[in-house]
Amino acid sequence: QVQLVESGGGSVQAGGSLRLSCAGSGFTRSFDSMGWFRQAPGKEREGVASAYISSTTYTDSVKGRFTISRDNAKNTVYLQMNSLEPEDTAMYYCAASSVRNFVDWRSNPFLSYKYNYWGQGTQVTVSS
Repeated sequence: QVQLVESGGGSVQAGGSLRLSCAGSGFTRSFDSMGWFRQAPGKEREGVASAYISSTTYTDSVKGRFTISRDNAKNTVYLQMNSLEPEDTAMYYCAASSVRNFVDWRSNPFLSYKYNYWGQGTQVTVSS
């Protein structure tokens, strides 16, 4: 079955960087749409970054600081996080979507129900 495994989380000071990885397995064709979500204690899960093939989008709070990328040959998606802030502290999840239509993806790339598979999460803690 499809499995997504995140890695790369950790503790950093504000201004630091981390790169999260999400390795996928159990599928024969790469998902066109992949996303990164996060959930902080006491808060709802929110979409952070999403990629549809080579198109990308970000939530406003991370624009210019985070970059989503993918290596389909390795079935891996990455989230490069720079200039980290304490507000970025959360559990980060990667997710794969069966959406294979750009217009459908673009209409709202952070709707959780569009994502069929989820990883177990990796913790990111940013101290001030």
